[in-house]
Amino acid sequence: MIQITIELVRRLIDSQFPKWRNLDIKPVDKSGHDNRTYRLGNEMTVRLPSHERYASAIEKELTWLPIFRPLLSLPIPIPIAKGEPADDYPLPWSINRWIDGDTVTHDNILDLNEFAEDLARFLKELEAIDASRGIPAGVQNFHRGGNLSVYDNETRSIIETLSGPYDQKLLTEIWDLSLATRYQAAPLWLHGDVAVGNLLVKNGRLCGVIDFGTMGVGDPSSDLVMAWNFFDDSSREKFLNSMNFDEDTVHRARGWALWKALITYAWNEKGSEASNWGKYVMDTIIQDYKRL
Repeated sequence: MIQITIELVRRLIDSQFPKWRNLDIKPVDKSGHDNRTYRLGNEMTVRLPSHERYASAIEKELTWLPIFRPLLSLPIPIPIAKGEPADDYPLPWSINRWIDGDTVTHDNILDLNEFAEDLARFLKELEAIDASRGIPAGVQNFHRGGNLSVYDNETRSIIETLSGPYDQKLLTEIWDLSLATRYQAAPLWLHGDVAVGNLLVKNGRLCGVIDFGTMGVGDPSSDLVMAWNFFDDSSREKFLNSMNFDEDTVHRARGWALWKALITYAWNEKGSEASNWGKYVMDTIIQDYKRL
């Protein structure tokens, strides 16, 4: 990971965009992992990849977000300028328009079912955009939209290490079901990382979607993971029904959610916030699956 600081961002702005050298630079509350985000003045953000494997996101966003914006009902980041690599920061970076709003939590939403419908509406709008020239899923976006089986060995190895209350046979059954089908329809646009850190809320409603770094075209199932990692039983049903996909797509989506929960649980210190989140999602998936 590249060490990114306010001082570094200040030097990049001052040297490459001197017209903004007098604007304040502040880190945002939740700066992100793949990319670090800083606020530049009141109207802009600076977005810097934290590792070279995330750098391709900058060019994707610069190319596609201006095309997406008129076709979507909610605000998304609008690129303003592209920053070039420098001696002390070797990757491309970008400056985008600021979107007002707070990171979504269960406490700042007025109605979870309404939020589920709002998110589904946005994703359906995104999927409706012409994907014929889009970026295929692959290494560039960690296979979001591609074949979930690329994570098969990783997932099974983690399941084999689980003990205590976890039924390895049941988790394997859920995983096997997610791999039983392949997406056969035309590729659709997907955000690639529909997660709480990338959804903004204002006055209790979804008001913006950010961080399209893992966007691509392919199987949209990976964009449905909020069904298990955020929604309750009622809003999960509302969300999935609003997306209007077949059962096979939902099974693959559940597999994406399970994979992320497993690696988050296993790769973080037990009792940490991240590990507890992974455990929560695994428990939710298991309870939901038992009701099928």
